[in-house]
Amino acid sequence: MIDIHDAIYALNPSIVTIRGDVAYDKDEKEVAYDMAQAKAKLVELQAAETKAEQDAIAAKASALAKLTALGLTQAEVTALIG
Repeated sequence: MIDIHDAIYALNPSIVTIRGDVAYDKDEKEVAYDMAQAKAKLVELQAAETKAEQDAIAAKASALAKLTALGLTQAEVTALIG
């Protein structure tokens, strides 16, 4: 699950760690970030994650339908993909 820290890291490549609400670079210097921008990025990243999960489910369903259309039985399909 993607959280606010993932969004902050995505927006600020120089940030390597976050403790509490304070972000730091590799030299342990504080790095400022925009929380509103991070929250917007979080929504974007979560939407992308949800879409990827839905795409994976759709791809599996499509594969199952194609294998069945080729004449494989449900047992055969299950043996192939689990």
